[in-house]
Amino acid sequence: MGSPHIGEFELLVLLAALRLGPEEAYAVSIADDIRLRTGRSVRRANVYTTLKRLEGKGWVRTELGDPRPERGGKARRLVRVSADGVAAVQEAAEGIRAMWHGLGHRLGDLS
Repeated sequence: MGSPHIGEFELLVLLAALRLGPEEAYAVSIADDIRLRTGRSVRRANVYTTLKRLEGKGWVRTELGDPRPERGGKARRLVRVSADGVAAVQEAAEGIRAMWHGLGHRLGDLS
C-alpha cells in the first residue's frame, strides 16, 4: 500500500507548521497563517482535528511548550513536522507540479 492520502487542509496545516517552525507552530498561529496567506476563514477546531489526524499518520508530533504569561500561565501545544510529514508535503508538491505541467495555456502563466 502507498503513502497515506494528504488532504488539501492537511497540506495547508503542514505548510503553515513548517513555515512557523517548532517554537511558534501551534493551532492558533497555524490558523492565522492559513487565513493570512489564503484568505480562507479557518476555525481553530478544524486545525485541532487536523493536527490529531496528522499525528495519527505520524506526520507531526506535538508537545506542551513553556507556560506563557500572556496566556494566563497556560502552555501552548507546539507542533513539529516529522521527516515523514516533510516527505508527504514534498510528494504532494510533486503531484501538483506534475498535474500543473502543460496547463499554462489554459490557466495563464502563474509561475
